[in-house]
This record gives sequence, structure tokens and C-alpha cells, in this order.
Amino acid sequence: MDIKVHVNNVDGSQMAAKITGTFEIDNNSFEFMAIAFGRIGGQNIGVKLSEETENKLKSLKYNVEKVIDDLQKKLVSGSLSVPDGLKRESFVDD
Repeated sequence: MDIKVHVNNVDGSQMAAKITGTFEIDNNSFEFMAIAFGRIGGQNIGVKLSEETENKLKSLKYNVEKVIDDLQKKLVSGSLSVPDGLKRESFVDD
């Protein structure tokens, strides 16, 4: 499964930030919200999908837990696109 992630906005700091964006799987686009937690023990990101998004993923036969896991890994590793003016350093450890 190839997930493409686009971050729309990051609100907060490197210690804790709310991230909103979209991800795409097989030309299907979905919204997500995530909380990024900072420095002790490394960067952690918890992704939250709406019930509507989860139901759409299920109807398309995707494993929701796997999608969330893959999405979190992409966010932590920086495998994503960001809008002009937003710096990856605000939420990604390189």
C-alpha cells in the first residue's frame, strides 16, 4: 500500500503540535488529524481519523489500523509534502 501524505497545517511547537492534512491511497483522498509529541524518547505521532474516513477506508477494503500505522510512520520519517512556508523541522526529526 502506497500512502502519499500532505501536511496542510502545524499548530504548536516541537514539544507538542497539532497536525492536519490529507493522505492519498490509490487516487482516494482522505483527511487526518494528528498530535506530535516531542523530545523525551524521540518523536511520536498519534493519528486520528474521523469515523467517516474510517468507514470509507473499510468500504474500500483497507485495514484501518495498517493505514494509521503507515501514516504515522510517514509523518515521523518526513515522507510527506508540506505547503510553502511550513518547515518540516517544526515537527519532523531528521
